[in-house]
Amino acid sequence: MKFIKEFTEGDRISTQFLVSNVTKGVNNIGSPYLNIELRDCTGTIAAKKWEIEPDDEKAIAIGNIIAATVEIIRYRESLQAKVITARYVDPQEIDLVRFVSAPPVKKEILIEEFNSYRNSIKQPECKALLEYFVKKYESTIFVYPAASSIHHEYSSGLLMHIVSMCKMGEFFAQNYKNISRDLLLTGIMLHDIGKLTELEGPVVFHYSLEGKLVGHISIMAAEIKEAANKLNLKGEVPLLLQHMILSHHGQLEYGSPVLPLTVEALALNLIDNADSKMTILNKAIDEINEGEFTNKIFPLDGRQFYKHK
Repeated sequence: MKFIKEFTEGDRISTQFLVSNVTKGVNNIGSPYLNIELRDCTGTIAAKKWEIEPDDEKAIAIGNIIAATVEIIRYRESLQAKVITARYVDPQEIDLVRFVSAPPVKKEILIEEFNSYRNSIKQPECKALLEYFVKKYESTIFVYPAASSIHHEYSSGLLMHIVSMCKMGEFFAQNYKNISRDLLLTGIMLHDIGKLTELEGPVVFHYSLEGKLVGHISIMAAEIKEAANKLNLKGEVPLLLQHMILSHHGQLEYGSPVLPLTVEALALNLIDNADSKMTILNKAIDEINEGEFTNKIFPLDGRQFYKHK
Protein backbone atom coordinates (compact mmCIF):
# COMPACT_ATOMS: atom_id res chain seq x y z
CA MET A 1 0.00 0.00 0.00
CA LYS A 2 1.37 3.41 -0.96
CA PHE A 3 2.49 6.03 1.55
CA ILE A 4 1.77 9.74 1.02
CA LYS A 5 5.22 10.52 -0.41
CA GLU A 6 4.55 7.89 -3.12
CA PHE A 7 1.18 9.32 -4.25
CA THR A 8 0.93 10.40 -7.88
CA GLU A 9 -1.73 12.28 -9.81
CA GLY A 10 -4.62 10.00 -10.80
CA ASP A 11 -4.16 7.50 -7.95
CA ARG A 12 -7.24 6.13 -6.19
CA ILE A 13 -6.19 4.80 -2.80
CA SER A 14 -7.90 3.23 0.20
CA THR A 15 -5.80 3.28 3.35
CA GLN A 16 -5.43 4.74 6.84
CA PHE A 17 -4.50 8.38 7.55
CA LEU A 18 -3.94 10.51 10.61
CA VAL A 19 -6.08 13.68 10.62
CA SER A 20 -3.55 16.34 11.68
CA ASN A 21 -5.80 19.33 10.92
CA VAL A 22 -9.36 20.00 9.80
CA THR A 23 -11.47 23.12 9.27
CA LYS A 24 -14.94 23.67 7.85
CA GLY A 25 -15.51 25.79 4.77
CA VAL A 26 -18.41 26.87 2.57
CA ASN A 27 -18.31 26.66 -1.23
CA ASN A 28 -19.66 29.19 -3.75
CA ILE A 29 -23.23 27.88 -3.53
CA GLY A 30 -23.26 27.83 0.27
CA SER A 31 -22.68 24.12 0.84
CA PRO A 32 -20.27 23.08 3.62
CA TYR A 33 -17.09 21.09 2.99
CA LEU A 34 -14.05 20.02 5.02
CA ASN A 35 -10.47 21.24 4.56
CA ILE A 36 -8.28 18.43 5.90
CA GLU A 37 -4.57 17.74 6.39
CA LEU A 38 -3.84 14.02 6.18
CA ARG A 39 -0.62 12.52 7.54
CA ASP A 40 1.37 9.32 7.68
CA CYS A 41 4.99 8.66 8.62
CA THR A 42 6.25 9.96 5.25
CA GLY A 43 4.54 13.35 5.17
CA THR A 44 1.29 15.24 4.76
CA ILE A 45 -1.15 16.01 1.98
CA ALA A 46 -3.91 18.62 1.79
CA ALA A 47 -7.36 17.10 1.27
CA LYS A 48 -10.96 18.12 0.85
CA LYS A 49 -14.23 16.31 1.41
CA TRP A 50 -16.85 18.13 -0.62
CA GLU A 51 -19.89 16.12 0.39
CA ILE A 52 -20.22 15.88 4.19
CA GLU A 53 -21.99 12.80 5.52
CA PRO A 54 -23.74 12.79 8.95
CA ASP A 55 -20.84 11.06 10.75
CA ASP A 56 -17.98 12.80 8.94
CA GLU A 57 -17.36 15.66 11.37
CA LYS A 58 -17.14 13.25 14.30
CA ALA A 59 -14.88 10.82 12.45
CA ILE A 60 -12.68 13.37 10.65
CA ALA A 61 -11.39 15.12 13.78
CA ILE A 62 -7.87 16.21 14.70
CA GLY A 63 -5.91 13.31 16.17
CA ASN A 64 -8.18 10.59 14.76
CA ILE A 65 -7.03 7.80 12.48
CA ILE A 66 -9.42 7.33 9.58
CA ALA A 67 -9.77 4.70 6.89
CA ALA A 68 -10.38 6.70 3.74
CA THR A 69 -10.70 6.27 0.01
CA VAL A 70 -9.11 9.23 -1.78
CA GLU A 71 -8.46 10.36 -5.34
CA ILE A 72 -5.20 12.23 -5.95
CA ILE A 73 -5.49 15.35 -8.11
CA ARG A 74 -3.21 18.27 -8.90
CA TYR A 75 -4.27 21.73 -7.76
CA ARG A 76 -2.09 24.83 -8.17
CA GLU A 77 1.02 22.74 -8.86
CA SER A 78 0.58 20.63 -5.70
CA LEU A 79 -0.97 17.21 -5.17
CA GLN A 80 -4.23 17.17 -3.23
CA ALA A 81 -6.51 14.38 -2.03
CA LYS A 82 -10.24 14.33 -2.75
CA VAL A 83 -11.80 12.28 0.04
CA ILE A 84 -14.54 10.00 -1.28
CA THR A 85 -15.34 8.04 1.91
CA ALA A 86 -13.96 8.11 5.44
CA ARG A 87 -14.62 6.29 8.70
CA TYR A 88 -13.10 6.42 12.18
CA VAL A 89 -10.61 3.61 12.94
CA ASP A 90 -10.72 1.96 16.34
CA PRO A 91 -7.29 2.06 18.07
CA GLN A 92 -7.06 -1.75 17.93
CA GLU A 93 -7.33 -1.62 14.11
CA ILE A 94 -4.58 0.98 13.59
CA ASP A 95 -1.70 0.01 11.32
CA LEU A 96 1.13 1.50 13.43
CA VAL A 97 3.68 1.00 10.65
CA ARG A 98 1.98 3.79 8.70
CA PHE A 99 2.40 6.39 11.44
CA VAL A 100 5.50 5.77 13.53
CA SER A 101 8.59 6.89 11.63
CA ALA A 102 12.11 6.39 12.93
CA PRO A 103 14.37 9.27 14.01
CA PRO A 104 17.15 10.34 11.59
CA VAL A 105 19.73 9.06 14.10
CA LYS A 106 19.51 5.58 15.64
CA LYS A 107 17.64 5.59 18.94
CA GLU A 108 20.47 3.72 20.67
CA ILE A 109 22.96 6.42 19.69
CA LEU A 110 20.61 9.16 20.92
CA ILE A 111 20.16 7.40 24.27
CA GLU A 112 23.93 7.08 24.64
CA GLU A 113 24.41 10.79 23.92
CA PHE A 114 21.59 11.76 26.29
CA ASN A 115 23.09 9.69 29.09
CA SER A 116 26.50 11.23 28.47
CA TYR A 117 25.07 14.72 29.04
CA ARG A 118 22.98 13.44 31.94
CA ASN A 119 26.00 11.90 33.69
CA SER A 120 28.06 15.05 33.18
CA ILE A 121 25.80 17.14 35.44
CA LYS A 122 27.60 17.76 38.75
CA GLN A 123 25.55 20.55 40.40
CA PRO A 124 23.71 18.67 43.21
CA GLU A 125 20.20 20.17 42.86
CA CYS A 126 20.31 19.94 39.06
CA LYS A 127 21.45 16.31 39.22
CA ALA A 128 18.81 15.36 41.80
CA LEU A 129 15.95 16.84 39.77
CA LEU A 130 17.21 15.44 36.48
CA GLU A 131 17.53 11.92 37.89
CA TYR A 132 14.09 12.19 39.50
CA PHE A 133 12.39 12.98 36.19
CA VAL A 134 14.36 10.52 34.07
CA LYS A 135 13.35 7.76 36.49
CA LYS A 136 9.72 8.96 36.62
CA TYR A 137 9.35 9.01 32.83
CA GLU A 138 11.75 6.21 31.89
CA SER A 139 9.05 4.38 29.89
CA THR A 140 8.27 7.35 27.63
CA ILE A 141 11.13 9.86 27.57
CA PHE A 142 13.07 7.93 24.92
CA VAL A 143 10.13 7.08 22.63
CA TYR A 144 7.78 10.08 22.49
CA PRO A 145 7.76 12.71 19.72
CA ALA A 146 8.53 16.34 20.55
CA ALA A 147 5.24 17.57 19.08
CA SER A 148 2.05 16.32 17.46
CA SER A 149 2.85 17.72 14.01
CA ILE A 150 5.13 20.78 13.90
CA HIS A 151 8.67 19.52 14.57
CA HIS A 152 10.37 16.25 15.64
CA GLU A 153 6.95 14.57 15.27
CA TYR A 154 8.35 11.04 14.99
CA SER A 155 9.27 8.21 17.33
CA SER A 156 12.00 9.40 19.76
CA GLY A 157 11.54 12.93 18.41
CA LEU A 158 11.72 14.43 21.91
CA LEU A 159 15.01 12.61 22.51
CA MET A 160 16.40 13.88 19.19
CA HIS A 161 15.32 17.43 20.06
CA ILE A 162 16.96 17.27 23.50
CA VAL A 163 20.26 15.86 22.22
CA SER A 164 20.46 18.43 19.40
CA MET A 165 19.81 21.21 21.89
CA CYS A 166 22.41 19.88 24.35
CA LYS A 167 25.05 20.14 21.63
CA MET A 168 24.15 23.79 21.11
CA GLY A 169 23.99 24.28 24.87
CA GLU A 170 27.61 23.18 25.18
CA PHE A 171 28.58 25.79 22.59
CA PHE A 172 26.70 28.53 24.43
CA ALA A 173 28.24 27.58 27.78
CA GLN A 174 31.76 27.58 26.33
CA ASN A 175 31.43 30.85 24.42
CA TYR A 176 29.31 33.12 26.62
CA LYS A 177 30.30 33.97 30.16
CA ASN A 178 27.88 33.97 33.09
CA ILE A 179 26.12 30.83 31.83
CA SER A 180 25.95 27.92 34.28
CA ARG A 181 26.52 24.91 32.02
CA ASP A 182 24.85 22.46 34.39
CA LEU A 183 21.80 24.68 34.83
CA LEU A 184 21.44 25.26 31.08
CA LEU A 185 21.83 21.58 30.14
CA THR A 186 19.45 20.49 32.89
CA GLY A 187 16.91 23.03 31.65
CA ILE A 188 17.35 21.72 28.11
CA MET A 189 16.82 18.10 29.17
CA LEU A 190 13.72 18.98 31.21
CA HIS A 191 12.12 21.80 29.20
CA ASP A 192 9.68 19.65 27.19
CA ILE A 193 9.15 16.76 29.63
CA GLY A 194 5.65 18.11 30.25
CA LYS A 195 4.82 16.86 26.75
CA LEU A 196 4.95 13.31 28.09
CA THR A 197 1.72 14.22 29.90
CA GLU A 198 0.43 16.61 27.24
CA LEU A 199 0.48 14.05 24.40
CA GLU A 200 -1.18 10.65 24.37
CA GLY A 201 -2.71 8.02 22.12
CA PRO A 202 -1.78 4.85 20.27
CA VAL A 203 0.49 6.76 17.89
CA VAL A 204 1.13 9.66 20.32
CA PHE A 205 -0.34 12.30 18.06
CA HIS A 206 -3.16 13.92 20.01
CA TYR A 207 -3.44 16.02 23.14
CA SER A 208 -4.63 14.71 26.49
CA LEU A 209 -7.29 16.59 28.45
CA GLU A 210 -4.59 17.91 30.79
CA GLY A 211 -2.53 18.90 27.76
CA LYS A 212 -5.41 20.92 26.33
CA LEU A 213 -6.46 22.56 29.60
CA VAL A 214 -3.06 23.17 31.20
CA GLY A 215 -0.31 22.68 28.59
CA HIS A 216 3.18 21.24 28.86
CA ILE A 217 4.79 24.45 30.15
CA SER A 218 2.54 24.77 33.19
CA ILE A 219 2.51 21.00 33.75
CA MET A 220 6.30 20.86 34.01
CA ALA A 221 6.67 24.02 36.10
CA ALA A 222 4.30 22.53 38.68
CA GLU A 223 6.12 19.17 38.57
CA ILE A 224 9.48 20.81 39.32
CA LYS A 225 8.07 22.51 42.41
CA GLU A 226 6.49 19.25 43.57
CA ALA A 227 9.73 17.32 42.97
CA ALA A 228 11.81 19.92 44.82
CA ASN A 229 9.52 19.56 47.83
CA LYS A 230 9.74 15.75 47.74
CA LEU A 231 13.55 15.91 47.46
CA ASN A 232 13.77 18.64 50.12
CA LEU A 233 15.74 20.97 47.86
CA LYS A 234 15.96 24.39 49.51
CA GLY A 235 18.24 26.37 47.17
CA GLU A 236 17.22 28.58 44.24
CA VAL A 237 17.99 26.02 41.53
CA PRO A 238 14.40 24.65 41.39
CA LEU A 239 13.09 28.21 41.06
CA LEU A 240 15.59 28.98 38.28
CA LEU A 241 14.55 25.81 36.44
CA GLN A 242 10.88 26.68 36.86
CA HIS A 243 11.60 30.07 35.33
CA MET A 244 13.42 28.47 32.40
CA ILE A 245 10.47 26.15 31.74
CA LEU A 246 7.91 28.95 32.01
CA SER A 247 9.83 31.31 29.71
CA HIS A 248 11.30 28.95 27.12
CA HIS A 249 8.83 29.92 24.36
CA GLY A 250 10.25 33.40 24.65
CA GLN A 251 7.14 35.53 24.21
CA LEU A 252 3.79 35.82 25.95
CA GLU A 253 1.89 35.35 22.67
CA TYR A 254 3.74 32.06 22.10
CA GLY A 255 2.48 30.58 25.37
CA SER A 256 5.14 31.57 27.90
CA PRO A 257 3.61 33.11 31.06
CA VAL A 258 6.82 35.09 31.64
CA LEU A 259 9.72 36.36 29.52
CA PRO A 260 13.28 35.02 29.97
CA LEU A 261 14.95 36.95 32.79
CA THR A 262 18.14 34.93 33.38
CA VAL A 263 21.00 34.25 31.00
CA GLU A 264 20.22 30.51 30.98
CA ALA A 265 16.53 31.15 30.29
CA LEU A 266 17.38 33.33 27.29
CA ALA A 267 19.89 30.76 26.02
CA LEU A 268 17.29 27.99 26.35
CA ASN A 269 14.76 30.02 24.37
CA LEU A 270 17.24 30.81 21.58
CA ILE A 271 18.43 27.19 21.34
CA ASP A 272 14.90 25.74 21.37
CA ASN A 273 13.76 28.21 18.72
CA ALA A 274 16.77 27.50 16.49
CA ASP A 275 16.47 23.72 16.67
CA SER A 276 12.72 23.62 16.10
CA LYS A 277 12.72 26.09 13.18
CA MET A 278 15.73 24.57 11.41
CA THR A 279 14.10 21.15 11.74
CA ILE A 280 10.86 22.49 10.25
CA LEU A 281 12.78 24.13 7.38
CA ASN A 282 14.93 21.08 6.63
CA LYS A 283 11.84 18.91 6.49
CA ALA A 284 10.21 21.25 3.96
CA ILE A 285 13.40 21.51 1.87
CA ASP A 286 13.71 17.70 1.75
CA GLU A 287 10.24 17.45 0.19
CA ILE A 288 11.04 19.56 -2.90
CA ASN A 289 13.46 19.42 -5.82
CA GLU A 290 16.41 21.72 -6.46
CA GLY A 291 15.35 25.00 -8.03
CA GLU A 292 11.91 24.93 -6.36
CA PHE A 293 10.36 26.88 -3.51
CA THR A 294 8.67 25.25 -0.53
CA ASN A 295 5.02 25.78 0.27
CA LYS A 296 4.35 28.55 2.77
CA ILE A 297 5.81 27.55 6.14
CA PHE A 298 3.52 29.10 8.74
CA PRO A 299 5.85 28.71 11.77
CA LEU A 300 8.38 30.71 9.69
CA ASP A 301 6.07 33.67 9.06
CA GLY A 302 4.49 32.03 6.03
CA ARG A 303 7.66 32.36 3.97
CA GLN A 304 8.50 30.12 1.02
CA PHE A 305 12.13 28.97 0.96
CA TYR A 306 14.22 28.26 -2.13
CA LYS A 307 16.22 25.02 -2.50
CA HIS A 308 19.34 26.04 -4.37
CA LYS A 309 21.21 23.81 -6.79
